[in-house]
Amino acid sequence: MNPLEFQKQADLFINHITVEKNLSEHTQRSYHNDLKQLCEFWQRINTTENSTLPLRTALERFFVMLYHKKINKSSIARKISCLKSFEKYLNAQGIELNLKLSRPRLDKTLPTYLSIDEIFYLLDTIKNDDLPTKRPYRDKAIFELLYATGIRCSELVSIKLNDINLEEKTIRITGKGKRERIVLFGQKAHEKLVNYLIKERPLTEPNTENLFLNYRNEPLTSRSIQRIFEMFKKFLKIQRPITPHKIRHSFATHLLSQGADLRLVQELLGHKTLSSTEKYTHITPSQLTQMCDKLHPFNSFIKKKNNKI
Repeated sequence: MNPLEFQKQADLFINHITVEKNLSEHTQRSYHNDLKQLCEFWQRINTTENSTLPLRTALERFFVMLYHKKINKSSIARKISCLKSFEKYLNAQGIELNLKLSRPRLDKTLPTYLSIDEIFYLLDTIKNDDLPTKRPYRDKAIFELLYATGIRCSELVSIKLNDINLEEKTIRITGKGKRERIVLFGQKAHEKLVNYLIKERPLTEPNTENLFLNYRNEPLTSRSIQRIFEMFKKFLKIQRPITPHKIRHSFATHLLSQGADLRLVQELLGHKTLSSTEKYTHITPSQLTQMCDKLHPFNSFIKKKNNKI
């Protein structure tokens, strides 16, 4: 297979995962970029060296290039997943690649999250007038809704008005793979949403099907949501990054630390497998300290001794 044939098959593959597999827009975009990057690299090497490298050799040199650029393991793992899916698709079309790729072992890292006090400080202590934004009710509603439901940023910007049931406090969410689920929100999020709908969201504008709109009355993008959280970050006493996904981490961690069932959290997050949710079952340092104080035999001995005295 040469680069031109590779690109042709890659375009057919992207169409396949879009139309037939119903993969998320994020996955479609990532896979498209991964295959395009490899193809352009392969063509560039062939032109520079005036040669015709086989795909396997081009792949080896491609991953060496990624290594020298210090691309993180998770990005490389995604590229390999993309290529393995592409290879499987080609096999079904009678085209054998025999790439024999294996994903790198990823370092296990605990998800970062905000404390409950930090969340409440940003949502309740910071006043609307203090926020450097023209739509404080919208921005507070976005923050409150993300924390109340744990939905993804891409899911938030896709919410339509008719997806929300204010009376029952539920939202119909379309997640990865076009899978639908119902998420719940509480009274605080309900109040923030109602305030936004009454005071800031124009209901009479055309093309206003989406819940959250920008100043041009167009649907917000994921990048717009990220900028909103960059604004909130400035109010933290200890500066650290805040992203919509960290709010999702906070939602899951706080629920589980309060004793919520793991499968319930899996359903609310929209995870396909339980293993994706299990990463949130970590123990915080404060929980570990309390556990040691309560359970360690030496501490129990001291308590008994003090009681006798």
